[in-house]
Amino acid sequence: MVGTVLIAGASGLVGAAAVESFLEAGYDVIAASRRKPEVDHQRSFRHIALDLQDEAACKASAADLAGVTHVVYTAVYEKPGLIAGWSERDQMETNLAMLKNLMEPLAANAKGLQHVSLLQGTKAYGVHVHAMRIPGRERYARDQHENFYWLQEDYIRAKSASDGWKFSIWRPQLIVGPNYGVVMNLPPIIGAYAAIRREEGLAFSYPGGTSWPWEAVDTRLVANALVWGATSANAAGETFNLTNGEVFEWRDLWPALADELGVEVGPDESISLAEYLPSKADVWDNIVKKHGLRPVTMAELVGESHHYADFCFAYGSDGPPTAAFVSTVKIKQAGFGEVYDTEETFRYWLRKLIERKILPPRS
Repeated sequence: MVGTVLIAGASGLVGAAAVESFLEAGYDVIAASRRKPEVDHQRSFRHIALDLQDEAACKASAADLAGVTHVVYTAVYEKPGLIAGWSERDQMETNLAMLKNLMEPLAANAKGLQHVSLLQGTKAYGVHVHAMRIPGRERYARDQHENFYWLQEDYIRAKSASDGWKFSIWRPQLIVGPNYGVVMNLPPIIGAYAAIRREEGLAFSYPGGTSWPWEAVDTRLVANALVWGATSANAAGETFNLTNGEVFEWRDLWPALADELGVEVGPDESISLAEYLPSKADVWDNIVKKHGLRPVTMAELVGESHHYADFCFAYGSDGPPTAAFVSTVKIKQAGFGEVYDTEETFRYWLRKLIERKILPPRS
């Protein structure tokens, strides 16, 4: 084996993809999460059912993790409603406590620990509270706003220096993958919205507000970057933005999504998916029964991602949103040059959700 990686938050969007990529790279994988991650890889991995807010449970689990050589920390605590919690101090302190609960006993037991990867995001540039410099670059001074990223980063930097292992920090932009019931993933939301519109004989209308370009990143790219960073000397102590390598606009992407889902595009219709999807829970239940889907309720399907959809689609906006573009020059120069076609990213994961019987088939 290349090493033993502990992936915290393994059932989440990046965590599950990381399980796949580290298995493919030959690592022995230990997945820590409250529920077992759903992966397609044929190699087996060990799952530890673990709540990172439970300090005692983390300490007890660490006794069996002495062989861990790498850590990928993808866990996050978000509040109901998602957006407001980004600026609330108790949310920040909870995320710091979760990281400490894992790392303190683990570092004490895993004497061969070599590298830790820590996930952030483009909120590091303050785009959720003010206009950001375009493009966001990793070398810029820390943006002075309250954010759990800074609490976790300061802790990891200090812990790394005292214990002698390396670390890397990752800032992906709008991650796209197959996971449902998570805090920020759009394919299940888009797919459920399309299925409900089709069921009710309505067009697949774009539900958002003002048009503006976005960047996204395939969760496979993020996971592969984590594998690269685990051993690359060029990644040690560094921070990297991650995107697919191109921009897109939702209305331009919408016809491809409609084609993949077998629905017809209609005129724009301003709809809050955070309100609309829960209100159609009974319609969704009927769709599940009609197509023999997994018995996943609407609440289980959306997690907090329906709120994220309103944010990403600029629902209710009547002016240009704050632009959020980041540079990925640094990681390419460091040696990781993977890119993805964003349209195919969304198509691929919608197909995967259909294959897994989370979303109904095209017809």
